[in-house]
Amino acid sequence: MGAKRRRSAVLPLRPQIGVACLVTRDGKYLLLRRRGSHGHGSWCPPGGHLDWGETVETCAAREVREETGLTVRDIRFLGITNDVFESEDRHYVTLWTTAEAPEGEPYVAAPYEMDEIGWFAPGALPAPLFLSLRNLLGGTLQGGSGIRPPT
Repeated sequence: MGAKRRRSAVLPLRPQIGVACLVTRDGKYLLLRRRGSHGHGSWCPPGGHLDWGETVETCAAREVREETGLTVRDIRFLGITNDVFESEDRHYVTLWTTAEAPEGEPYVAAPYEMDEIGWFAPGALPAPLFLSLRNLLGGTLQGGSGIRPPT
């Protein structure tokens, strides 16, 4: 996290595209505590970078599986947040999805990225929350149908 990024005369800085999946079960969200990357120590849903040629739904399913071992179903678009991590000199446009994980026990499948996992009721979320999740819950969601507690 050393030196600040600088604009290049050839390639200016551009936001990266992230995909996050708000996984639900029994009225709770699945969250992971970040480790070893930006947002270290904060809680977020499974997610990551959109790969070249990948659909948002495929990325969401892949990231959930890679980070938690779960298979999700009924993946739906939720909205978009614009997330500027000023102290870390990073900028993401996050494409939010929601999905259900009706079975299986989640686990930390990527311990170099996450160190804790759990199901949390909407009114009892852990702190601190990752910036993009704070933006989603704080109403800066753009497009989509808006955030609602899972059913």
